[in-house]
Amino acid sequence: MRRDELRFFLLVVPALAYIAFFVVYPAFRAVYSSFVLPNGRFSLYYYRFLESVGLGEAVVDTIIVTVGALVVQLALALAVASLLTKEFKGKRAVSTIMITPMGVATVVAAVTFSFIFEVTGGYANSILHLFGLRGINWYANDAMSLLVVILSDAWKNTPIVALILLAGMTAIPQDLYYAAAVDGAGPIRRFFYVTLPNLREFIAIALIIRGVQEFNIFALPLILIGYHPPLLTTLTYELYTTSFPAVGPSLAAATILLVFILAFLVLILRVRGR
Repeated sequence: MRRDELRFFLLVVPALAYIAFFVVYPAFRAVYSSFVLPNGRFSLYYYRFLESVGLGEAVVDTIIVTVGALVVQLALALAVASLLTKEFKGKRAVSTIMITPMGVATVVAAVTFSFIFEVTGGYANSILHLFGLRGINWYANDAMSLLVVILSDAWKNTPIVALILLAGMTAIPQDLYYAAAVDGAGPIRRFFYVTLPNLREFIAIALIIRGVQEFNIFALPLILIGYHPPLLTTLTYELYTTSFPAVGPSLAAATILLVFILAFLVLILRVRGR
């Protein structure tokens, strides 16, 4: 092994050891323990227990929130990044406004949106009243509750996706756009045939970062809705609520969440590799 390779290896070893000891080992230990009863016998008891307390609804709500939030964030981020690639007066001010939500704590964002979507006296319903429209009960059913969570989460996390895509857009050679324009491609065709194909790597990075975080979403729905299974419950909710009375079911919920995250990562990487 050459000296530079040895130096690189020595620099990486501490990080790998940290990840192995504090991430990999606890994860494997949690998965193993979720299948073992206190008497040492292997069983699916903890998973059956979760099924009896509404695990199916938690899985469905988690998938809806994750997919819905990612779609909204990606669409908004593409629009924001496309805008910021242009030169216009006040660009710095617009850029500052666009990234401001990144600096807002999740709890603060959740409390803010709880005021916005308050059924009585909320800002959203107040605006509707100005136009002579009736107010909406934003928490009337699970669909409305999911929409509130998705919109709130999109406001908080779209900026990080936009910054990733903006970095990708600025790295695209301008010659490609000039060549496409010479061939008669308009702005829309240039976006779909030049911009998007060259953003594939950056979109994958953004989806991986945000997707993993979306599967672990907790503070926003907890503050906006509270633990209210008829309206919304996620896998992280189940992990939180079952961890206090019993450790076994919480380990089972964590294992299911881990499986979903790994499946999501594999899906994104396979799509990215095509």
